Amino acid sequence: MSNARPDIIKTIARVSPEQVKAAKKFQAAILADVNGRRGTAHSRIRPLAPSMKLAGPAITVEVRPGDNLMIHVAIALAQPGDVIVVDAKGDQTCALIGEIMVTLAEKIGIAGFVLDGPVRDAEALIAKGYPIFSFGTNPCGPTKKTPGRVNWPTNIAGVAVTPGDLVVADADGVTFVEREKVDGIIALAEKKEADERVRIDGIRAGKQLSPAWLPKALADAEVTMEA
Repeated sequence: MSNARPDIIKTIARVSPEQVKAAKKFQAAILADVNGRRGTAHSRIRPLAPSMKLAGPAITVEVRPGDNLMIHVAIALAQPGDVIVVDAKGDQTCALIGEIMVTLAEKIGIAGFVLDGPVRDAEALIAKGYPIFSFGTNPCGPTKKTPGRVNWPTNIAGVAVTPGDLVVADADGVTFVEREKVDGIIALAEKKEADERVRIDGIRAGKQLSPAWLPKALADAEVTMEA
């Protein structure tokens, strides 16, 4: 009997619903900033509509280009609140999901999709308002016959992602935060958001029109300025 790890992992550790609720208050950009300006997927992954937002634990899927067999598996295994995150290698030759699969995912309670590949039935999906972040659209349908993996560590558009990691996405794009770091990142995000509100209020009041940190940053960079 083989001791090899199976291609499909059913049981994973997830960020908690409480952590997701706390994190979804913040922009993906805020979370990326306090996470060391890292964890952001390539900007080719965009929401189908700018108003779309999502937050939840990642169910990771690795597929071969143009095949969505393993996405069907992920939908069957996902719990309400999960986000299905698909490493499709940036291939654009075929859509990987459409209205039927999204309707099923929505009924189950899956929080949304992030795909490094295209989708189709875009008009219907936009009308739903269900959160989908993808690498464009393509009317060509996929095959359903090629092996892949579900709930393995993978790479999504330049970001290493482990199953159960936090995913937050909005009009700016997609940010991933390692599950073990979420509480600390939320605390940092709260402080940064408060600091930014103070800064914006100061600008609107005609104060702080030049960043306080700018002179030191120029000096550290050895940039000179005319007197």
